[in-house]
Amino acid sequence: MKTNAQRIKAAAGKCAWAIAVLCAAGTAPAQTDYPNKPIRLLVGFAPGGGTDILARIIAQRLGEVLSQQVVIDNRAGANQIIASEITAAARPDGYTLFMASAGFTINPALRDKLPFDSIKDFSPIVMAATAPNVLVIQPSLAVRSIPDLMALARRNPRQLRYGSGGVGTPSHLSGALFCALNNINIEHIPYKGSGQAITAMLSGEFQIAFPQLSTAIPHIKSGKLTALGVTTIRRSTLMPDVPTIAESGTPGYDTSSWSGLMGPAGLPKQLVSKLGDATNRILKEPATSDKLANQGAEIIGGTPGQFAATLVREIAQWKKLVASEQIK
Repeated sequence: MKTNAQRIKAAAGKCAWAIAVLCAAGTAPAQTDYPNKPIRLLVGFAPGGGTDILARIIAQRLGEVLSQQVVIDNRAGANQIIASEITAAARPDGYTLFMASAGFTINPALRDKLPFDSIKDFSPIVMAATAPNVLVIQPSLAVRSIPDLMALARRNPRQLRYGSGGVGTPSHLSGALFCALNNINIEHIPYKGSGQAITAMLSGEFQIAFPQLSTAIPHIKSGKLTALGVTTIRRSTLMPDVPTIAESGTPGYDTSSWSGLMGPAGLPKQLVSKLGDATNRILKEPATSDKLANQGAEIIGGTPGQFAATLVREIAQWKKLVASEQIK
């Protein structure tokens, strides 16, 4: 016969087993039925910018594929830190996602303390697309090539100025990298956003900029700005006659404004796979790729591991540049 202690132990074992079964039953549908309510997609910029436009293109189609609405939530400020912090603190249930862009990997280099760990607190899903920035000048500047610009900068140290959408943005560090690799000194003028910077350049406040190509194209075509080179390693299909900065005397130069989908740390592998597969499928659709191409974007896609490797590599690259150039 069983003693009281044995009976209690057996009852406890059955209770634990029952709880485990109930928990499994409760979590399984949450993943297999995902999504069963709208998904929030955070964007760390105001509406209308390159990342916001790309996020909206993908969100609309992703909602159709998943049969659930994907709602854009613009949380502009602090070079995406606000949106990043919200994502890092969210439940890893797939209902809070984040369309990060290149500034995400720049922040660890410029900030001594962030309210999150840029690697450990996020689940990379897929690198969606990348878009070149472009080196543009005012037509009144007496140069017509990148070697001419470098020669002018060496003859007139700190006399030229380049503007950007703010400290730590890709348009800022694209310029900083250009100066560092060519050992030239061009003064940086930060503004509160890329739109304000372009407006300031058109009014003559500075002579040089490295904006996103999609932002600059209308002004290049109208003759208000002159394009000297794109920042990526390959030429852009939108402006194939414009050389790359790398081929114009700055070997190794390669920067871009990428956008990638991620969620909070701990996102279940099943959800990462489902979201990644759906996004990769969308990116391959002609209608989507045509829309992104019109924005100057190049489709990337790929695996969570590939996206994670890009994040690690770029964080290290920008930390090295910021330290060597003493950027604050």
